[in-house]
Amino acid sequence: MSFLWTSKDLISAVGGRAIGDLPQGVNGISIDSRTVGKGEVFFAIKGENFDGHDFISAAQMSGAVLFVVAEAKLPALGKLAGPFVVVDDVLVALGRLAMAARARSNAKIIAVTGSAGKTTTKEALRHCLSPSGKVHASAASFNNHWGVPLTLARMPEDTDFGVFEVGMNHAGEIRELIKFVQPHIAIITMIGAAHLGFFKNLDEIADAKAEIFEGIVPGGCAIINRDDTRYRILERAATAAGVEHIFGFGENVRAHFRLLKCKLHAADSCISARIGGHELAAKINVPGRHIVQNALAVLGAAHLAGADLAKAALALAVLSAEKGRGVRHMLAVRTGSFLLIDESYNANPASMRAALALLGTQDVPEGGRRIAVLGDMLELGRHSQRLHRELAEPLAQAGVDKVFMAGNEIKALVDHLPSDMSREYRASVQELAAEVASQVRPGDVVMVKSSNGIGFSKLVDQLIKQFKPADGAENAA
Repeated sequence: MSFLWTSKDLISAVGGRAIGDLPQGVNGISIDSRTVGKGEVFFAIKGENFDGHDFISAAQMSGAVLFVVAEAKLPALGKLAGPFVVVDDVLVALGRLAMAARARSNAKIIAVTGSAGKTTTKEALRHCLSPSGKVHASAASFNNHWGVPLTLARMPEDTDFGVFEVGMNHAGEIRELIKFVQPHIAIITMIGAAHLGFFKNLDEIADAKAEIFEGIVPGGCAIINRDDTRYRILERAATAAGVEHIFGFGENVRAHFRLLKCKLHAADSCISARIGGHELAAKINVPGRHIVQNALAVLGAAHLAGADLAKAALALAVLSAEKGRGVRHMLAVRTGSFLLIDESYNANPASMRAALALLGTQDVPEGGRRIAVLGDMLELGRHSQRLHRELAEPLAQAGVDKVFMAGNEIKALVDHLPSDMSREYRASVQELAAEVASQVRPGDVVMVKSSNGIGFSKLVDQLIKQFKPADGAENAA
């Protein structure tokens, strides 16, 4: 049997000592007793709210066969027999296993960061590289101090392409995470006002994102948005970090991965682009100009990683949106149907503008309306009220007919909307969901967008539960 890690190699990597009768190896790694699988090792990490040591019995019931625990917690485990690998600090041990996974791998490693589009780009890379080899990529948005090492530690030794999302909300975070990843290729999707509450300005955000370049291996590549106003800051940072190969993507005539033509449609986009000297055409099965931009970076990374570029371009034609990131649901209402676009996973000023621009491209039948259901954009600090008020312009440009809002921060927008734009504000998400459900009608296009912490995903779930799929609809765009 082939293991992800033999127990011998795992103990050596984490620098631990064994207690009990250890299995020959493990076929997976978990830090969550609710999702641990049979034959996996459970790392009992102590987080802000929970301590994994309190859930060892639950993990064992779910099928875990080995447990990495802290020396200081051992007396409190009482009659639990293990088997255990005992370490000084469980999270540090996970990091050591991540480094060991990186050291043993011959995969081409790609890291992605940016103020918006990280997860979408990461998933597109997973999809487009798959025809060329075995791909290992971050699950969901595992991009923080435990998600990055966990993803690395889970990477099989025979992986051909590793794709890692790296996030931050403070300076210095990416610097620590990228030491684990050591990418051959690093992508910055764009610089925007995400987490602006923790920074003075966008230049500081660019500096923080540019920390990703410090981990690029010798001879590696940086891929930067050539159309971004902070391109020069990022280019200088890459050069200062010793990156030998710097590539730009976008419409700019100097972009190495350049968009030549683009047709935006309601449900997809068609492009022609020049990638590494090759001109190609592609259909992208997820709509939006921002998706087109990130597809250029994906194709560029595929080219640099040695993947089959033609197959990567073809794969874009069957790309699908992720939950909360543009999934489309055609739902039945009375004698007709309405389109629900789920953008509820997260929001910042850049991604909000992109989503509203997408809403503006949607075809609306006679009698239908473009409806935006908006919640707070979080972590904007003293800039929050201004940035929420400034959403009035993209709402007007998108031809939005009605805006539903809930949240403390979005309230700043209510009185700044155009006078002819209908609006509804409610104090809670639950109240707003009921209001949307009562007013939606056939032909409407409803786009839901907010930061994840506001809970607008529940609003989407309520609409999907209340309104069944329209006849013949395929609700998995």
